[in-house]
Amino acid sequence: MLAKVPSGAVLGIDGYPVYVEVDVSAGLPSFEVVGLPDTAIRESRERVRAALRNSGFEFPLRRITVNLAPAMIRKEGACFDLAIAVGILAATGEIAPLAVESYMFAGELSLDGQVRGTAGVLSIALAARSAGFARMMVARENAGEAALVDGLDVYGVGTLAEAVGHLSGALCISKTPATGCCFPRGTQAGQGLDFADVLGQDHARRALEVAAAGGHNVLMVGPPGAGKTMLARRLPSILPPLTWDEALEVTKVYSAAGRLPAGVSIVSERPFRDPHHSISLAGLIGGGRVPKPGEVSLAHRGVLFLDEMPEFAGHALEALRQPLEDGFVTVSRAGGIATFPARFMLVGAMNPCPCGRGADSGACTCTPAMVKRYLAHLSAPLLDRVDLHIHVGKVDVKEIDRRQVRETSAEMRERVMRARQAQEERFAGLPVRTNAEMRPAEIREFCRMSREARMLLYSASARLGLSARAHARVLKVARTIADLEGSDLLQEDHIGEAVSYRAFAIHGQIA
Repeated sequence: MLAKVPSGAVLGIDGYPVYVEVDVSAGLPSFEVVGLPDTAIRESRERVRAALRNSGFEFPLRRITVNLAPAMIRKEGACFDLAIAVGILAATGEIAPLAVESYMFAGELSLDGQVRGTAGVLSIALAARSAGFARMMVARENAGEAALVDGLDVYGVGTLAEAVGHLSGALCISKTPATGCCFPRGTQAGQGLDFADVLGQDHARRALEVAAAGGHNVLMVGPPGAGKTMLARRLPSILPPLTWDEALEVTKVYSAAGRLPAGVSIVSERPFRDPHHSISLAGLIGGGRVPKPGEVSLAHRGVLFLDEMPEFAGHALEALRQPLEDGFVTVSRAGGIATFPARFMLVGAMNPCPCGRGADSGACTCTPAMVKRYLAHLSAPLLDRVDLHIHVGKVDVKEIDRRQVRETSAEMRERVMRARQAQEERFAGLPVRTNAEMRPAEIREFCRMSREARMLLYSASARLGLSARAHARVLKVARTIADLEGSDLLQEDHIGEAVSYRAFAIHGQIA
């Protein structure tokens, strides 16, 4: 007898329906899975056999053939276990075949019949809704995640016996409500960190506020111990909260990567990723035999912090150029082609020279050739894509002992939120959310300048040799500075401050 059970899989971060076709026929006992399965799927034969027996069902000693359609796409993971087991029971008459056709199934089986959670359930649930399915059955731990999808009734089960009981009508499982579970408070980067802890560095604090208000990329240059890492780790504390649509985007990435913590169904805080400089190209950009998200995608709608930026592999840094410009990255591998979102704020930190002291300290031991080689790790095209270049100088020892009330992250965040609100109103109906994402058409429409500001920009572009890209990024930063001050027109001081943040990209050093 033949049974057809809907299931789903993930390619990149996007789900697609997979139909598990189970044929149980006369012949020598065998169990074959076809349709380009990986090792985990082929091993499902043993998991399903043991789960059925330990759940009180008889495993048929007949010829069993399972096909995963479409057969031309390579599939991986253990999310088909539940669908295969239900298909065998439907093919042998334990369950009515019509009872399973309106559900999409996703779940891994343990040997004792427990249903375990799998990665990518949110993407599969979205694919189920797109394919016209109204109901979905998943592991209980994945139920809240799948229930985030509107128009889909989700049923979470703990065991195979529960799933069969519900499908046969012997047991009634309640539909899972969309609870919107969040990350526990205090576990995300930025929680408990405050800019009030930063001593001095008024210029760097101002630049990071501008970056947060417009979603701009930042490079901080300064000696060790100046506070570059301290500043970067406090940046999330002044970023606005994720919107619902942004939270779903981020959750989809984390779900596909298998990075959602237990008991969490939606990412509610902006990501903060800080990979070590030894990370590989695939780990940073994404890759693998079957493409998986990298750090640039895990930082989507959040912050990617690269400490000691010149120590990263050159080819990995150069690979950042495309996602910084486009907001996505496309990975092509033998297992398929996947496009991952990568709209993040890049925050880099580096020393002024290999020894770290800098020429201004009087104690630098680096030769000009050594400094040149060190700075050459960051190419001009990469620096051109970084909007703000900040000098983070050594903190005066007097600042450490000085007791004074410093501005808190809450106060800075309030100004950032007002600027973001202005951008939300400005870009309503457009595929742009922040000033940093503006395209040429939006720059021409929304970056109107006074006569004095225009003359200053022309003069700076000619004197400093700004590229067309740098010219556009100066305008974007100036638009953010004007938003912080509540100005519709870009003034001379807005352009002047924006140009001052291009020093390192132009000269290769910050005085």
